Amino acid sequence: MIRPGLRPTPIPGVVELVSHQFRDHRGAFLNAFRAQEPVFAEAWGVRPIAQVNLSRTEELGAVRGLHLQAAPHSEAKLVRCLRGRVWDVAVDLRPESSSYGQWYGLELSPERGNALMIPEGCAHGFQVQEPGSELLYLHSGAWVPEAETGVRWDDPQLAIDWPLPACELSERDRSLPLLSQFQVECMHNA
Repeated sequence: MIRPGLRPTPIPGVVELVSHQFRDHRGAFLNAFRAQEPVFAEAWGVRPIAQVNLSRTEELGAVRGLHLQAAPHSEAKLVRCLRGRVWDVAVDLRPESSSYGQWYGLELSPERGNALMIPEGCAHGFQVQEPGSELLYLHSGAWVPEAETGVRWDDPQLAIDWPLPACELSERDRSLPLLSQFQVECMHNA
């Protein structure tokens, strides 16, 4: 049995949450979020939950991301896979961070009972490992279209090790800046 709790990553504030699934002859129950539980309280803190989103991606190998909202509209995300399997990635884009430009990836699935906490200032993306994979997102901030930004999934400076050949990228994701261009944008917008 997997022990519930938090697993730190090399990126400060990015943590894997592992929840215990209760199983019996009827099926399974997993607590996706409970603010007063220590594991959730430590990872999420006192942030509000401003929105909850669901995504479904059909194509094996499809990549979505790497997305975030720029300050002052930065938001944290807690991402959980409800169906299928995804390779989930967080990229640190906080200029003052000791892990700026680093990424961390892991598999999310219902069987693992895990979620990834992505703090403000970190971009998020994922690749579908099973067709029809579904994700549940908790967001600490409201969606602000003009604050949407991110970096390219295939940036050679990031060198993310995607498990499958990438496919089905949106035009928006294909046109995101490289990390070096993102740095220049941030300096001009500061």
